[in-house]
Amino acid sequence: MLMLRWTRDCFPVTWQRLVDVLYGQYLGQRAAQRLDEQLMSSRYGFSIDQLMELAGLSVAAAIGQQFPVDTTSSRTDEAVKRVLVVVGAGNNGGDALVAARHLVHFGYSPSILYPKRNAKPLFQGLVTQCEQLEIPFVDDMPNSSAVDAAYDLILDGIFGFGFTGSIRSPFDRVVETLRECRSPIVSIDIPSGWHVENGNEDGVGLEPQMLISLTAPKTCAKYFTGPGKTHYVGGRFVPKSLAKEFNLELPNYPGVEQCVKVPIPY
Repeated sequence: MLMLRWTRDCFPVTWQRLVDVLYGQYLGQRAAQRLDEQLMSSRYGFSIDQLMELAGLSVAAAIGQQFPVDTTSSRTDEAVKRVLVVVGAGNNGGDALVAARHLVHFGYSPSILYPKRNAKPLFQGLVTQCEQLEIPFVDDMPNSSAVDAAYDLILDGIFGFGFTGSIRSPFDRVVETLRECRSPIVSIDIPSGWHVENGNEDGVGLEPQMLISLTAPKTCAKYFTGPGKTHYVGGRFVPKSLAKEFNLELPNYPGVEQCVKVPIPY
């Protein structure tokens, strides 16, 4: 233990590399941040809006695979078509806005709940794109019964891997209400309220039926288990050299697919 502590203090880069290796096919919070930083570095040349577009497309594609618009819901006799897209203020929310746009083109009828808006031009542009497609924006969080009556599916895009601490207003009430809903929930990258590495350790986070990990599963995906759960990985853009650097064993994507279903636990 003393040797490990000494190594971490004296060689922080080496220590972080050791942590990444120990995670293997998962990404911890810091590793996920470093991976994004690398993707947007001059070496790899991606931009944030480019990554967000690819991520949101992957999310919509995974929903299209798991909940085809021309099939019926196990919960009702109606088609799985009406989707409540719950948008957070960060990049996870941006992924959700992109996904909402693609869902329209895939034949779904999304509505957007966006209780705390991001004023950056990138996010304002995403909102404008959704408005031009006449996607309705919901002003206030309905109660759980109203959500279940109005929507066949809920897309959770509230918090991503940057989330720390407790759930604060206005999202505390939103998450609490979603926990009471019977409509299936699909979470983007991290189930909202979960610790990125330790999962739903406080028991206050969402328990989605489906998780869509972006780029690579985060460490909390180890705890995404149980009957009726479905796990997809999306984000088919990671160069092999970068995957090797982070010791990632990414799944093989079939054909031209943007997402792939993976075993549980992954």
